[in-house]
Amino acid sequence: MKPVHVLSCLAGVLGAALLAPSGGAAQTIGYDATAAGGGASAEGDAVSDKASRRSGNGKKGGRRLEVTPYIEVDQVVTAELSPGNDVLTWTQLSVGADASISGRNNALSASVRYQKQIGWGKARDGDIISGVARGYTTLLPGLTLEAGALATQSRVGNDGSALSGGLVPGSSRTNIYSLYGGPSYQTRAGDIDLKANYLLGYTQVEQPNAYVVAPGSDAADIFDHSVSQMANVEAGVKPHVVAPVGLGVGGSFYQEDVSNLDQRVRDLQGRAMVTVPVSRTVQVVGALGYEDVEVSSRDVQRDAAGNPVIGSNGRYKTDKSAPRELAYDVSGLLWDAAVMWRPSPRTSLSAHFGRRYGGTAYGGTLAWAPNDRSSLSLAVYNNLSAFGGQLNRTLDSLPDDFTVVTDPVTGDLRGCVSSIDGSNCLSGALGSVRSAVFRSRGFAASYATRIGRLDAGIGLGYDRRSYIAREDSILAAANGVVDENWWLSAYLSGRLGREAGWSTSVYANLLSSNDPLTGDSMGYGASLSYYRMLARRLRATLAVSIDGSSRDDALIDDYWTASALAGLRYSF
Repeated sequence: MKPVHVLSCLAGVLGAALLAPSGGAAQTIGYDATAAGGGASAEGDAVSDKASRRSGNGKKGGRRLEVTPYIEVDQVVTAELSPGNDVLTWTQLSVGADASISGRNNALSASVRYQKQIGWGKARDGDIISGVARGYTTLLPGLTLEAGALATQSRVGNDGSALSGGLVPGSSRTNIYSLYGGPSYQTRAGDIDLKANYLLGYTQVEQPNAYVVAPGSDAADIFDHSVSQMANVEAGVKPHVVAPVGLGVGGSFYQEDVSNLDQRVRDLQGRAMVTVPVSRTVQVVGALGYEDVEVSSRDVQRDAAGNPVIGSNGRYKTDKSAPRELAYDVSGLLWDAAVMWRPSPRTSLSAHFGRRYGGTAYGGTLAWAPNDRSSLSLAVYNNLSAFGGQLNRTLDSLPDDFTVVTDPVTGDLRGCVSSIDGSNCLSGALGSVRSAVFRSRGFAASYATRIGRLDAGIGLGYDRRSYIAREDSILAAANGVVDENWWLSAYLSGRLGREAGWSTSVYANLLSSNDPLTGDSMGYGASLSYYRMLARRLRATLAVSIDGSSRDDALIDDYWTASALAGLRYSF
């Protein structure tokens, strides 16, 4: 995917929310749909946190529209501290836009940036695309369109770990792109509430030369691209309409098609739900249904000697003529019991426990906003997907109103966004880019606050991925592998009067695996920047950052870079 195509996709997401007409409802996703969410199976019987937040924004009646395109010229110096000692210099030309819309029927937050790096001396030229866009718009009463996109970069190792790696452009850095979009519809037919939604997503890890130890040896299991689809349909009546309890039925569909060996995840389920109101603020929901979950793939293409064929991009070539074979097949009864507590518009809690994927499953969410200047979010999740679907789900769980937290030198995402509205971190989805399908379990927590002129936030979490592949396939080594990702991201920023300000951020990732061929990996970094307005639209910036990574492998040295930037930005 070329940089101009990615920029067009991000701009399209931004433009859709800006130009579409006004009108009504919010998108919801069903059972354990978000990587950072994982709501109850009877979610259709309760208003989702995302929908209620949007409703709250609408009731305020205010409309805010801010779109700030800009151009920027920077001089950047990067020193490789380990394993080498190169000092490289670039002139960096950037164009980008920050946008924010908040209204009764439309919302958007977006930050999109393209950087052209012109190297001095032996420094190579490069291009960097970075940004996040997330929003929705109401097309007609009851019909809502939602979309989002992400572009960032990482250093990907042969163990599939994806860690931030500083500024140095070239083959050592891997581009990651993801976008999704789709409609939702909500209406009533007499006493019956009807809901339906559909999301289509695409994710690509653009690494033209995936890791190969030696010609003819096995390729690293690095994700290439996938297309994911999610759909939900629900119908039900509230308590005390036709009975003392609420009644409902629903169905959901999830499918992700991964380019590597034509892997496919397909998850179908149907369920009936009963909602029991316990009090004004508490309700209990029970669900009983049937699920059919499959993971399948095709064999690798082989040469005349029977050796697997590796393509020019370093991934295995798929034998399209080979039949699709199952690696995971679970079908049967599913059940779920959930408790939902909403004592006020500022506090909501849901927790569920039941049977999915042929075994025990549990999850829940907590959202607490003690005032207008702070919020706490916690989510426990459990789902089945590949890297692309997990990233799409996490992107969808971002709030509608946020400010992107980036490295001031590289423009890379720092793991979280700044927001006082809901879950706001992406780090849990970015830790590993193995191509194999996985069962993901974990939690994500974030806290954000505003104190006077200070904005602060911290996010932390844990993501455990159990990989699934056929024992007789080329990916057999991945079957049963467990990757664990502990992550932390924090930011702090403030204003110095009306013309100046500063910001700082830190992040850390610890990835461990039971794969005997790989070891633990760690990534960490920090940044600090200062800006001052020289004129009404002209801003000067000074920034420094440091990034490092280490691997539990005596043959791989620790990697450290330090960078400094001085630049001017003109905003239109």
